[in-house]
Amino acid sequence: MMALNPHCVGAVTDPVVHRYECKDVVLYALGIGATLQELEFLYEARGPLVYPSYVVIPAFEAARAAFGLVGGNPLGIVHHGQKIELRSPLKSADTLTSQGRVVGVYDLKRMAIVIIATETRDSTDQIVSECEFSVIFRLDGNFGGQIPPRRPRHKPPDREPDHSVEEVIGNEQAALYRLNGDDNPLHIDPDFARSVGFDRPILHGLCTFGYVCRAVLRETAGNDPCRLKALGGEFRKPVWPGDTLITRIWKQPDELVVRASTRERPDDIAFGSAYAEVL
Repeated sequence: MMALNPHCVGAVTDPVVHRYECKDVVLYALGIGATLQELEFLYEARGPLVYPSYVVIPAFEAARAAFGLVGGNPLGIVHHGQKIELRSPLKSADTLTSQGRVVGVYDLKRMAIVIIATETRDSTDQIVSECEFSVIFRLDGNFGGQIPPRRPRHKPPDREPDHSVEEVIGNEQAALYRLNGDDNPLHIDPDFARSVGFDRPILHGLCTFGYVCRAVLRETAGNDPCRLKALGGEFRKPVWPGDTLITRIWKQPDELVVRASTRERPDDIAFGSAYAEVL
């Protein structure tokens, strides 16, 4: 374990290659809760179509490599925020290449926050997506660095949402989602979860992100992956397998404002300061 390195800002990783087939995008769709009512994402005879949030899968390894350049105590890492911007729809099978770049290492006194950007290109060298991963380092603050810049808050208007989607998260959902490559024991090992302060394994933040993407795509874009151009927000409170996730969507003139919470803890925002852009 090495100390957090605030001088690595601007560093770029080596390219990371991700080859995927139909079965991989179907596994991802199942991992974020897709059902037979979304058959076009599960059945090769109808595509399969690819959920736009799948772009986090090829980008994940590049982001992980970039976080390796940052250093810090891995036991204190918590996923804080995620943003995706889509340049072109994903094919059912392809070879993608991603690179990560360290955008910022910021001091929150008690903690630190690190921002990583990734760019993913397809087999024709066209940009498919750009992602941003932000991670809290709970055990690495107070190093005398800069504070993070202020960001838009994307606050919902004071009225009922235009769409509200409720879905029960399966008890085995985290065990299924981790097969996409995020094998952090926090999401499956009860002993490890307790060792870092949780009473049981929690759901991956990117799994929650995928559920939100599905809800936005179905409710506002007719399940057409080509229409979703951006989705982003912050992970505020954990979601547990077995929870009922409620995704609320408000239509605004220039964007959709999105918020997700659980029926079990309605006052806790699981995914907030969130937005989507849909054609």
